[in-house]
Amino acid sequence: MASLGVGLHLVRKRGSGRSSVVERRNLLTVCRFSVKTLLDRSCFDTIDDTSPEFVNFVSILEHILSHRLKGQTTWFGYESPRSFWDYIKSACSKVPHNCIRSIESMENVRSSRAKGRAWIRVVLMEKRLSEYISSALRDFKTTRRFYEDGAIMLGEEAGLLADTLIGLNTIDLSFCLKGEGLDGSCPAVIDYTPYLKFTQNAESISSDEEEMRTLGSSGSESSTPDKTATAASIFTEQSNLVSKCKRFEQKYRTSLEQKGYLEELVRLREAQLSKAVSHNKALQQSLADTHLTHNLEKEQLEYIILELQNQLTVLKNNDLRSRQELTAHLTNQWPSPVALDTNAVALDTLLYRKSTGQWEEKSFQSLEQLSADMSLSQMSLDPSHTLSLEARPPGTLWPHQGKEETPSLRGLCGSLTSVASYKSLASLKSSECLASPATEISSPGFTPS
Repeated sequence: MASLGVGLHLVRKRGSGRSSVVERRNLLTVCRFSVKTLLDRSCFDTIDDTSPEFVNFVSILEHILSHRLKGQTTWFGYESPRSFWDYIKSACSKVPHNCIRSIESMENVRSSRAKGRAWIRVVLMEKRLSEYISSALRDFKTTRRFYEDGAIMLGEEAGLLADTLIGLNTIDLSFCLKGEGLDGSCPAVIDYTPYLKFTQNAESISSDEEEMRTLGSSGSESSTPDKTATAASIFTEQSNLVSKCKRFEQKYRTSLEQKGYLEELVRLREAQLSKAVSHNKALQQSLADTHLTHNLEKEQLEYIILELQNQLTVLKNNDLRSRQELTAHLTNQWPSPVALDTNAVALDTLLYRKSTGQWEEKSFQSLEQLSADMSLSQMSLDPSHTLSLEARPPGTLWPHQGKEETPSLRGLCGSLTSVASYKSLASLKSSECLASPATEISSPGFTPS
C-alpha cells in the first residue's frame, strides 16, 4: 500500500509538472502570435479598446502576469487571491517617471485587477511596456516573493517575452480609461480560435485520395474505366492545387508579417539614429564654441596680467624715486654737526647760571638778537665780551623783588647737538624762563648790564 501511494504521488507530480510546462508554452506561443496579429492589424486599421486583437492580447498578458501568482496571507492564515498589480506596484517603483502614482490616484478605478488593466493600457500608450517588464524582472527578490516555482516570470522565457513586447512600441495606441474594459469583476478569457489551424501533410492527402478513389469505384460500377480514371485525376489535381495554394498563402502571410515588423523596427532605429546624430552634432558645435570662448578668455587674461605687471613695475620705480628725493630733501634741511656744537656753546654762555644759591643773568634783547648772536658765534666768539660777563664780582647780586627763585633753565634747554634740541629754540620765544627786555625794564630790582 505504501508503494502504491508513493507511485500515485509520483504520477500526480509528473502530471502537474507536465501541465505547468504545457500551460507555460501555450501562453508564450499565443502571446507571440497575438503580438504579430496586432502589428499586422495596425498596418491597415486603427486599434482601440473594441479591437478583438487587442482584447485578446490584453487577456493573454494578464494570464501571463498572473501565472502561479502567490496569494496574500491574512491574519487568520488564509490565502486570498492577489492581482498582478500588487507585483507591478512593488517591482516597477524604481522605473524613472513611472505612472504608478497616477493610476493609484484614479477615482473610477478602485479594484486591484482594474488598476492592473489600466496600467497595461497606459504603458502601451507610453510605449514602455517592455521597459516595465524588464525592470520588474531585474528585481529578482520581489519576483521571487510574489511568484511560486514554475511561474513564467521566474523562468528563462520571461526575457524572451520582454524582447517580444518591444515590437509594440511601433504602434500608436489611444484608449479611454473609463470604459468597460477596466471592469475588475469580469475575468480575462483567451480566444484561441484565431491561432488554431490544421495543416494536412502529404501522406494524409494521398491517403484521402486513395479513399476517394475507392469510394468512387465502388459507387459507379456501371461507368466506364476511362471516366473513373479521369474523375480521379481531376480530383487529385484539384486537391493538390488547393493544398499548394494554402501553403503559399500561409507563407505569404508569414512573410508579410515579418516584413511589416522589420520595416517598423528599421524605421524606429533610423529615427533614433537620426536623433542621436543631430544630438552629436549639437554637442560637437557646443564643444567647439566652448573651446573658442576659452581661448579668447585665456588671451584676454594674459593681456591683463602683462598690463598689470607693467603698471606694478612703473609704480615700484616711482616709489623708489620718491623715496630717494624725500631722503635727499630732508638731509639738506638739517645743519651740519659743527654748527650745532657752536650754537650749543653760545646758548650755554648766554643762559642763566647758578652759583652759590644766587642767580646771574645774562640778558639779551630778544630771541632775534639771540639768533643773530648765534649766527655770529659760528664764525668767532668775542673773548672780551665773554670776559666782561665773567669779570663781575661773585658777590654781586641782581636785585629782585616779589619774585621767587626759578630753577635752572639749563636742564630745559638741553643740548643743541641734536636735531630735536635745535628745533626747540623756537619754543624759547614764549618761555617764561628767558629774560626779555620788557621784563627787565618793568622789574624794579633789575638793572641793565
